[in-house]
Parts: sequence; C-alpha cells; structure tokens
Amino acid sequence: MAEAKKGKFFARLARWFREMKSELKKVVWPSKRQILNNTLIVLVCVVIVGIFIWVFDFAGNAIVNGIITLVKG
Repeated sequence: MAEAKKGKFFARLARWFREMKSELKKVVWPSKRQILNNTLIVLVCVVIVGIFIWVFDFAGNAIVNGIITLVKG
C-alpha cells in the first residue's frame, strides 16, 4: 500500500513539473531595456515614498515634542 502511494506521489510530481515547464514556455519574458526601465521606476517610487515618510515622521516628531514641551512648561 505504501508503495502504491509512493508511486502516485512521484507520478503527480512528475506531471506537475511537466505542466510547469509547458506553462513557463508561454511566458513572455521582458527585455533588458524593460527590466532596466521598470527597475528605475521602482527605485524612484521608493525614494519618493521614503521622502514622504521622512517628512511626516519629522513633522510628527516636532508636533509631539512641542506638545511635551508645552505640558512640561
């Protein structure tokens, strides 16, 4: 019984790899130029979001420190 399960497992695994290989042949891979362009866009977006986070963090820190200063008097 264990041998039958083992055989079914390997048959399913082999089928899965065959199907994966056939699906990967259908993929349209991006060119080097597209990869470079997309990478630059992502890096620019990361920098812009980082700047926004820094500005809001700086403003929030200033507001909290101002409130603490007012309360301590």
